[in-house]
Amino acid sequence: MKYLITESQLDKVIFRYLDIKNFIQIKRGNTIYFVNSEDDKYAQIRYDRNDGWCYIRHGLIYEISSFFSLDIYDSKEVIGRWVENTLQMRVTYTRLVFHDVNNLFKIPN
Repeated sequence: MKYLITESQLDKVIFRYLDIKNFIQIKRGNTIYFVNSEDDKYAQIRYDRNDGWCYIRHGLIYEISSFFSLDIYDSKEVIGRWVENTLQMRVTYTRLVFHDVNNLFKIPN
């Protein structure tokens, strides 16, 4: 038997999955970091309030992609929509980050 799932239904399921992860938000200046625990030195997601850019670590995107059988692009976009919904702020651009050479995800003291 086949079921048709609309994009909004899939979003709701993935949003719930991300909500269950209980990310902690850490605010530093105009940046909001989503971390797994307060002791983390690196975030899974970084949102810049100045320009609305959302940076997502590749591991989280791959987790969503494999668990929900989505491609990388769709996973990245749905995580961006979740950030937008969670923060009630506009995400203007989502970016997958493979190698954090610029320490985008390092949380400043």
